[in-house]
Amino acid sequence: MLLAKRKMDGNFRQLTLQGGSIDFLSNDYLGLSKDAILASSSSYQGSTGSRLLSGNSANAEICERFLASHFNVESALVFSSGYNANIGFFSCIPLRGDIILYDECIHVSMKDGFRLSFANAFSFKHNDLEDLEKKINRLKGKLDQNAIVYVAVESLYSMTGDISPLENLVSLSNSLSYKLIVDEAHSVGVFGKNGTGLVAELGLSDSIFARIITFGKAFGFHGAAVLGSKKLREYLINFSRPFIYTTALPPKDFDKIVSMIGTDDLSSRQKLLQEKIDWFNAKIPSGLLTSDVRSPIKMVQIDSLDAIQLLVSQLLAANITIKPILYPTVPIKQQGLRICLHSFNTLEEISVLCSVLSSLKLQ
Repeated sequence: MLLAKRKMDGNFRQLTLQGGSIDFLSNDYLGLSKDAILASSSSYQGSTGSRLLSGNSANAEICERFLASHFNVESALVFSSGYNANIGFFSCIPLRGDIILYDECIHVSMKDGFRLSFANAFSFKHNDLEDLEKKINRLKGKLDQNAIVYVAVESLYSMTGDISPLENLVSLSNSLSYKLIVDEAHSVGVFGKNGTGLVAELGLSDSIFARIITFGKAFGFHGAAVLGSKKLREYLINFSRPFIYTTALPPKDFDKIVSMIGTDDLSSRQKLLQEKIDWFNAKIPSGLLTSDVRSPIKMVQIDSLDAIQLLVSQLLAANITIKPILYPTVPIKQQGLRICLHSFNTLEEISVLCSVLSSLKLQ
């Protein structure tokens, strides 16, 4: 309805490409993005402005078509970061009077977006569908007939390393006509054929209202995208302030996103990573971790801050750098060490890590 009104009012925003016309539009005040000397030395080109002004490019549109095809969705819209994408999505899609039900462990960027949306937001216990249903039952009979209910989760949780019960969430959301939003920042690249994530691996792509993916984790670059319908993309272009008012990524960055996602040996890297995860799981004492066995994120929860600092120093002595995750990033009871496993970690390195962690179990 809002998009239709904007079209009727004649102020509907659309992305356009700039031709060879005289530039009185961009923010390229000193002409550095076009400087021949810089271009020849760095093979780089500046973005010049936001996508709706002068910053759109053929590279950007090719990249977004590639993303839509690769992740099997109607459309994709690239943002400069995962934080920007979540803020950009949640600040404009849920409206005043709408309801957001969210897992208590979701990323802070989504929570910040909720505040800007003016929608009513309520948390449910982490990965607890019974608690989610309790919250839903409390809402019954209290919802405005025009209110839309959104359910927000991560597929792989960045601070706990466990996996969302996506199939059950899809079933519940579909039965109630709620809209499910899944942040896949940490699962794309790691899971799914060609790194398409857990949603795709489970065959749930058609049942998700929107997915937020990032390129700064497993894909090794930066930037993010919102995946969904063409109408969703149009709405974000018209109403998402972080998209409208942020300088676009440079054209070469869009090319790099395509090349990183299309890495030839991605599947072999995925396989190697899972082998390292399996090796770690076999070496570590049972009961020490709270994370999913398939996850590359391993969380060791430790009650005492002194014990955390002691373990960090022991790891440093073994030439292993791991930073603790402390309050307020996580609740006090969830403080500890967050371990990220990689395909390039050697078995010897993992063995040393497990040896130090095992000593914690014996204390």
